[in-house]
Amino acid sequence: MLHTMRVNLFDRVNRELELNLPECNSMEEYLDVILDKIRPWSEDLYESDNYIGTRWLEVREADTFHESVLHIFNDTGEYMIVVDGNIQKGGWRFLTENNSFILDYMGRSELYDLAFLSPDFFILRKHGDQARKGQQKYFLLAREGYVRGLTWREVMELLFSIYRGSASYMVLVVAAIIFSVVIIVWSLL
Repeated sequence: MLHTMRVNLFDRVNRELELNLPECNSMEEYLDVILDKIRPWSEDLYESDNYIGTRWLEVREADTFHESVLHIFNDTGEYMIVVDGNIQKGGWRFLTENNSFILDYMGRSELYDLAFLSPDFFILRKHGDQARKGQQKYFLLAREGYVRGLTWREVMELLFSIYRGSASYMVLVVAAIIFSVVIIVWSLL
């Protein structure tokens, strides 16, 4: 029984520290897997304003999507969508209590919940059950200079590298703690 518990614990830890990006069929599936792993390294909307003034490039899975779509959130609440140089304006605001983001454009207002925020990625999840309606669940934005020219799969690798780097660090910390405990126990004997 004890041996089985140790093996199950070891397998679970090993799966958690898996450093290879698992194979998925869609960008949404990749994001479901990756976001669960990197969520601890996300900033909250009220903690950071690094999304303001940044040129965010929209990343989509569709092979037919060839436009360069930039999203810019100005500190005045102005929201600009720039499609191949053509600008559409709207507004934005966030709800600090819920870590949610409201986008107003083209006569519509949409509610998004923050999924992940870092200096290089701004990922929003549209509120509600988008999959049931056949709609896109995530709104993936990445800093233009960081992902320009990359495919969506390459962007998924970059996003997963946040976890990969953090997991490697955690393995080193755990190894150092175990090594320290072994030295202390050895010295007491």
